[in-house]
Amino acid sequence: MRPLRLLAAVAGAPRLLGARPTAPSYSLSGASGTAPAPDRPSTRARLRAWAELLRVSALFTVPGDALAGAAAVGRRPGRGTALAVGASLCLYEAGMALNDWADREEDAVDRPHRPIPSGRVAPGAALAAAGVLTAAGLALAGRAGRPALAVASGLAATVWAYDLRLKHTRLGPATMASARTLDLLLGATATARPGASTRPGATARRGASAAVATMSGGAAGGGATVPAPGRTPAAALPAALLLGAHTYAVTAVSRHEAQGGSTAAPLAALAGVAGLGAAVLRGRATPGGPPPSHPAAAGRLLLPAFAAAYLRTSAVPLLHAALNPSPPLTQRAVGGGIRAMIPLQAALAARAGAPVGGLAVMGLVPLARALSRKVSPT
Repeated sequence: MRPLRLLAAVAGAPRLLGARPTAPSYSLSGASGTAPAPDRPSTRARLRAWAELLRVSALFTVPGDALAGAAAVGRRPGRGTALAVGASLCLYEAGMALNDWADREEDAVDRPHRPIPSGRVAPGAALAAAGVLTAAGLALAGRAGRPALAVASGLAATVWAYDLRLKHTRLGPATMASARTLDLLLGATATARPGASTRPGATARRGASAAVATMSGGAAGGGATVPAPGRTPAAALPAALLLGAHTYAVTAVSRHEAQGGSTAAPLAALAGVAGLGAAVLRGRATPGGPPPSHPAAAGRLLLPAFAAAYLRTSAVPLLHAALNPSPPLTQRAVGGGIRAMIPLQAALAARAGAPVGGLAVMGLVPLARALSRKVSPT
């Protein structure tokens, strides 16, 4: 059974987006002498309620984590990458359902139109969905190997800790940043399995590096060789930290989206976004960190375009929110920051020498933009 159909089966009594709870209406077409039966919510209305609860428009920001992780370890996306994408989607949606379950009382005051406070999704159903989706995500990660399951377990624990305990503390943004960092590392770990295919460009670069090392004194130095870059998940850590830093900035702004009023948070996030864009273009994730592998010619051409798309998507709404920190503009800045993860993932893939992967990730942008007009990602 497909996930949305499964979730719809356990949904409560949904109503249309933004509608206030009303008394049930009754059918006038019943037979004479029989009691009128209340109208049952349509399947479409139930699916709409669950789509809002799970923020389905934000789902398009998830696959790029695994693809960027695969690019960072110099491997072609394969079965392990697909399993990592599936696990990430399940764990992400588990976090969305758990988030609204944990915030149901707060949302009843600040956002009564949300699915749980409006009565369109039962609280118990949302909590059950979070548990089922978490188990499904761990099962998929387990099929990619024990190392991937270990990373996924840490990711699941981080998601549950954030939603249930740490969200409204000072550790909230750092916890959410850790979740995104682990998600990219999950893709790298699941892809970097023994026997996984290596990108031809990465193979050639490793061979050239080894040859240069040999001619420049490898033999004289006791036969030392240059280790093949990108073979272990640790090679994906710089890219994962970049994505985590962006997530930290967006989460810090999101803490003010219901009430607004904060100018400092959008300004700080704007400065952070500018710094991240510069770091991606410099080709170095952290000062003093290991330089990435030399990108292919196509990657060098696409990298500036992807970085510009990232800056445009995230920086413009942040600037508007800084100038006028009202709840609508703050929410728009958070939504822009969420969608900006897609071009950032594409830039990270292109920087690692996987321009095709970057283009594949960027193909999700119009889908995310179109769906976000119907279902808010925040």
